[in-house]
Amino acid sequence: MTEYRIREIMREDVPRLSPDMPIRRAVAILVETKSAAAPVVTEDGELLGILSQKDCFGPALNASYYREWTSTVGDQMSSEVVCVDIDEEVIRVAEMFLDHPHRVFPVLQGERVEGLVHRSDVLALLVRMG
Repeated sequence: MTEYRIREIMREDVPRLSPDMPIRRAVAILVETKSAAAPVVTEDGELLGILSQKDCFGPALNASYYREWTSTVGDQMSSEVVCVDIDEEVIRVAEMFLDHPHRVFPVLQGERVEGLVHRSDVLALLVRMG
């Protein structure tokens, strides 16, 4: 079987969020870009966490009840993140998607976020390979 690497199918053009960004702005970015999640990074591009659409439901519901958005990305993000290396084999990442409920994994080169790999993109490649 041909060895495909994550760098070949990852999405590089993804929104990147800062931990001090107001959650309302981050939700708008996820919605505008139709992103399931976005990495939360330092100014140097190092991963701090990930903010998913699911993470945004609490603040959005709160805002619908009380008409105010009060938190930041850092308050809502998941700080324990399952990541993959940019040179990881696609087959290994497919196995990781079996073990984890996530739709996306951040792709790192060293400590720096290079993009995201989506479960749907891995599945599409597996279908093409098979």
